[in-house]
Amino acid sequence: MAMDIIVPPLGESVSSATVSRWLKKPGDVVTADEPLVELETDKVTVEVGAPQAGVLGDIVAGDGAEVGVGALLGTVQASGERAAANPAPGINAPPRASGPVARPASVSPAEGAKPAPMPAAAKLMADHGIAADQIAAGTGKDGRITKGDVLAKMNEPAAAAPQAPRPAAPSTEPAPKTDRSPREERVKMTRLRRTIAQRLKEAQNTAAMLTTFNEVDMTAIMALR
Repeated sequence: MAMDIIVPPLGESVSSATVSRWLKKPGDVVTADEPLVELETDKVTVEVGAPQAGVLGDIVAGDGAEVGVGALLGTVQASGERAAANPAPGINAPPRASGPVARPASVSPAEGAKPAPMPAAAKLMADHGIAADQIAAGTGKDGRITKGDVLAKMNEPAAAAPQAPRPAAPSTEPAPKTDRSPREERVKMTRLRRTIAQRLKEAQNTAAMLTTFNEVDMTAIMALR
């Protein structure tokens, strides 16, 4: 039986969100309450968990989609063990076992696999190019990497660089001129950053931003001094 993944209530005065990213792909095995997708609002980032254990089915709202509270994000298909145990009747149907039937063990996450980092930690890691393998262990729940773990990694002293060989004698020939410009990278603005920019612009437009100059004749005071 398939169960829908629904956008949960996002808080007071928040009626919509943006799908930041999916943590799983269609066909991946998931457990109940396992984080599947991250939703970003004007205030916070919310993780939506799996409503049941099974396999992630179709994804209705992809990355970057705008969704409202109660909207359909995707589906989770239950494991097909029950359907295989009770086949449909037909000609030459396989006989059913009369005694106890051995059930296969439930699917569990791979041992040794690191859990997904917290949303704030994942964004900080992506901004600074830090991989999850570079952090020994997370201090969050179930060993998840937190923002504090990423900041601690960033504050670690850098390893001493090997001593570079002595440069050769400078050449008397002029170096060729290059017209290279600094590399630029365009990153899509998140919903939270866009809201902050709008609030700052509104404050700039409404606040009285001016400078006043007053001139005073100090001749008598300077003579007295």
